[in-house]
Amino acid sequence: MNRIFPAPGGEVTAAEAVMADRPAPATRPWVMLNMISSVDGAAALDGKSGGLGGEADHALFHQLRGIADVIIAASGTVRAETYGPVQPSDEVREARKDRGQSELAPIAVITGSLQLDWETPFFTEAVSRPIVITREDAPEESLRAASEHSDVIAAGTGQIDFPVAFAALRERGHRLALLEGGPSINNVLFGLGLIDELNLSLAPALVGGNPLRIIAGDAFDDAPSLALDQVAEKDDYLFLRYRATRR
Repeated sequence: MNRIFPAPGGEVTAAEAVMADRPAPATRPWVMLNMISSVDGAAALDGKSGGLGGEADHALFHQLRGIADVIIAASGTVRAETYGPVQPSDEVREARKDRGQSELAPIAVITGSLQLDWETPFFTEAVSRPIVITREDAPEESLRAASEHSDVIAAGTGQIDFPVAFAALRERGHRLALLEGGPSINNVLFGLGLIDELNLSLAPALVGGNPLRIIAGDAFDDAPSLALDQVAEKDDYLFLRYRATRR
């Protein structure tokens, strides 16, 4: 992989490309968002983001998972992408041990309705117990089922209180979180100022039509601005890392 910015012409591995200084806030994890987009702005091909990916993109995806203390995804993304248990390579496992992290990062699923299939391999084969982030006034029967199959963080009534939920993740020792979408939750969390970093893989593809973008929802009242932190290239893909700031 060729790093173009900030050090032009530097060859780096995927593991080297994901490393950066990420100071965790005192009350929540540092949140990295990882997404892929076609050149014309589509966030998926045939309904899955994986359809846009290539070898280098997949390598960065696994390395970002490898450095995270917790992985966060909305329930729609978990279903659409057919999430299973996290399976890092031996190299990633050893690197995590060297950094003092747990061997596996748990996945936290965001769901207000708790309409989840508890019999999928995501739950039944998980080595690291999943986390479910939901609202306090979710149906009691659903909350009981969630507690049997996962660690539950319930925050907010009517809708999830994400600052409180993310504070609970921080209290559990999760300093670095990887957010994997989807577009609607990206919109909510950017709007709340809870995303610190955007890792965007730009795929050399045109999808056409009127596709879903990496952000979907209401326009921001206070739009975050982005500062370019890194650019790398491999196999006609561009890999962009931005820091999120407020105007």
